[in-house]
Amino acid sequence: MFSFKVDHEIEIGLLQQQHKEELFQLIDDNREHLRKWLLWVDKRKSVQDFETIIPLWITNYANNNGFDAGIRYKGTLVGMVGLHFIDWKNKTTSIGYFISEDVQGKGIVTRSVKALANYLFDEMNLNRIEVEVAVNNRKSMAIPERLGFVREGIKRDGQWLYDHYEDLILFSLLKRDWKQKSVD
Repeated sequence: MFSFKVDHEIEIGLLQQQHKEELFQLIDDNREHLRKWLLWVDKRKSVQDFETIIPLWITNYANNNGFDAGIRYKGTLVGMVGLHFIDWKNKTTSIGYFISEDVQGKGIVTRSVKALANYLFDEMNLNRIEVEVAVNNRKSMAIPERLGFVREGIKRDGQWLYDHYEDLILFSLLKRDWKQKSVD
């Protein structure tokens, strides 16, 4: 199964059935915080809701078509990061992430996405990574900006969120730019 150590504090690993209680608790404890930006939060009402979702995540990984992984900070599950879909023909994917409100500001997601970018470009030989962020989600937007992603534009009404549309900013990072940045 997919897992790797980001640094001495952070690990990323595939979520499996034995993690469903821990994952539900993370989401339930952060429900108000997460639902501002993520439509699926209200659909996760019990631990049992993950019994059908986790096998889909594992199947995606087995089919080399993305993954959903937990972010552990000092051993505790504090968030998730995932690849939504891998377009192998164009060697591109998009990354999504969320983090517990109580550990924001520690660079956990930034460090995780940076390590993941290295993995995607070096190990998986992808060429492009995208991140979409709601225009009003300043904290989430800071992550691709910090890592040198290019702001490509706005997808107007790009996401339906409960009772309204949200505009999304599309960020991208190309392998050649990442490698150049690493050299600088």
